[in-house]
Amino acid sequence: MKAIAPWRMLALLVARARRSGLSDPDAMALATTGRGGRPAVRMVLLRGIDARGLLFYTNYQSRKGQEIARIPLAAAVLYWPELARQVRIEGRVRRLSPAESDRYFAARPRGAQLAAWASGQSTPILLTPRVFEFWAAGEHRLHDRMRYTRRPGGWVGMRLAP
Repeated sequence: MKAIAPWRMLALLVARARRSGLSDPDAMALATTGRGGRPAVRMVLLRGIDARGLLFYTNYQSRKGQEIARIPLAAAVLYWPELARQVRIEGRVRRLSPAESDRYFAARPRGAQLAAWASGQSTPILLTPRVFEFWAAGEHRLHDRMRYTRRPGGWVGMRLAP
């Protein structure tokens, strides 16, 4: 039996978090490399998931955008304590096509479009995952952890110690 792709597992977890009525089910901590190799992390909104990666949007001129342009590698964490679930993702970041960016922008409410235009936000970025790590809370801190790593032939999964 073939295992489910990790990006599909993530999509199922995000859908579950959205159905659960959590306040920010799409909130994702995004870590990049700042000046001098210093780590930098901030919250962004996950706006899509598919086989290519995770979609989020940002201003290319922002600190985050400049860090990604300089070193196009990132790590992300989605955490839903109410569901006792967490997912870690690591990989390369790349820009989406102008057409994809335009579609996203056109679908936003008019007020959000004006705010994005005025602030220079919502320039598209795509995190192409190399690693997914799923975490489920366990009794007595015996958590269930599973890591998937992209290899030339597909995804390889391994269970991790709690």
